Amino acid sequence: MDPVVSIRPLLAIAVALLAAVLVLLLNDRERLRDLVSPVAAVVMFAIVVSMAPVVLAGGVVELRLFEILPGIDFAFRVDPLGMVFATVASLLWILAAIYSIGYMRSLNEHAQTRFFACFATSLAAAAGGAFAANLFTLVIFYEILSLVTYPLVYHHEDEEAWAGSRKYLVYLMGASKSFLLAALALTYHLAGSLDFVPGGLLAESAAAPALLTVVYFCYLFGFAKAAVMPIHAWLPAAMVAPTPVSALLHAVAVVKMGVFCVLRVVFHVFGAGLMEGLGLGLATAYLVSFTILMASVYALTRDDLKARLAYSTVSQLSYIVLGAVLLSPVAMVGGILHIAAHAFSKITLFFCAGSILCASGKRKISEMGGIGRKLPWTMGAFFVASLSMIGVPPSAGFVSKWYLALGSMEAGEVTFLIVLLLSSVLNAAYFLPVSYVAFFGAEPQDSPAPVREVPMVAVPLVATAVLSVLMGILPGYFLALAEGVVR
Repeated sequence: MDPVVSIRPLLAIAVALLAAVLVLLLNDRERLRDLVSPVAAVVMFAIVVSMAPVVLAGGVVELRLFEILPGIDFAFRVDPLGMVFATVASLLWILAAIYSIGYMRSLNEHAQTRFFACFATSLAAAAGGAFAANLFTLVIFYEILSLVTYPLVYHHEDEEAWAGSRKYLVYLMGASKSFLLAALALTYHLAGSLDFVPGGLLAESAAAPALLTVVYFCYLFGFAKAAVMPIHAWLPAAMVAPTPVSALLHAVAVVKMGVFCVLRVVFHVFGAGLMEGLGLGLATAYLVSFTILMASVYALTRDDLKARLAYSTVSQLSYIVLGAVLLSPVAMVGGILHIAAHAFSKITLFFCAGSILCASGKRKISEMGGIGRKLPWTMGAFFVASLSMIGVPPSAGFVSKWYLALGSMEAGEVTFLIVLLLSSVLNAAYFLPVSYVAFFGAEPQDSPAPVREVPMVAVPLVATAVLSVLMGILPGYFLALAEGVVR
């Protein structure tokens, strides 16, 4: 099928940018300002989904804007991998926008206009990255995302927020200005282009294996948003941000941009053949397996709910990378599916953490005894999302982990099957006690004023919990896209 030339990829980005501008202009009219993000999110999702039939039919949507240098264009290309990321980000923005209004109003947060404007701009950057046709365009939007989420991380403007946001920026910008810049320059030198190529841009390169290995690891650590150890400390530090921001960072835009970029490198810069020939797949698989298990152990030791969820994210992101680098088609499909499965489940968990904070002011798991009896919708959704993260059928997490497990066997790597099973046991060990304490734990004696659900906060988190189950029952859309990437 010939590429379809369309302005729609640019329109999807423009809608989110326009939303940010309108939010700033409506600073003094709060009701109208708060309405902008949900409306823009619905429009953006409609634009993204309108491109799905072309992509599902095996085609691509293209838009080339201008040339920067010979072999380097500022261009967009909507393919199956980009559609997975864009669909998840735009769909969850609708629910995150509604949730954010309820959360910010409930806690009477300051600087709400700045918050909503940066939030919308970050979704524009995520869409731009999803639809990037080459490494140059991808890195531009990757860097924009780092910059526009920085004000969201320091939102509270206290000492803890400044320290966390400083670490956030130093890690992300430091990695991109060193490792990533070097990788881009070397790739352009070796290939004369930065375009994504099915089978790999560097697949036919005559460069020395040692040089190609260096380029690969520069990408792996340069895209620090993927949070592969030891480039992960920025992510728990970013927990100082308000909960909607944590949900954005850990489920939708930021970390997903990181693993999405790594998948682009594996699939469309190096390609499975070169990865296997250089032994990079196996080396990366061991590195991310270490991340999966160690981050799970760290999560077990955290009493602060958001910190536990943060280390869980570090662990779960490496599932996605593991699926890609096992280089078996089934494992690759599992890794791509886990982008969506993790997004639906993890955003639910962060939404629940915010709901608990709004209703009771509690952050520590040890203080949440009996809270499930007062917040049944919140803790019910938390339990459902926990089961998905563990991989219990019929949840979304089960589908992606099933493909990852089958892919490990297809690749003949039993070691990684054991890692997947062990990590699922660890998932259960750090998630299920939260629900147990909430529903069956003793209520603290010094319990303050009545604790009740905040409707604008509770409705979106129930919706995302339902999505995490629906994807497990009806995975067809994401499965078709994932198979389109591997095909």
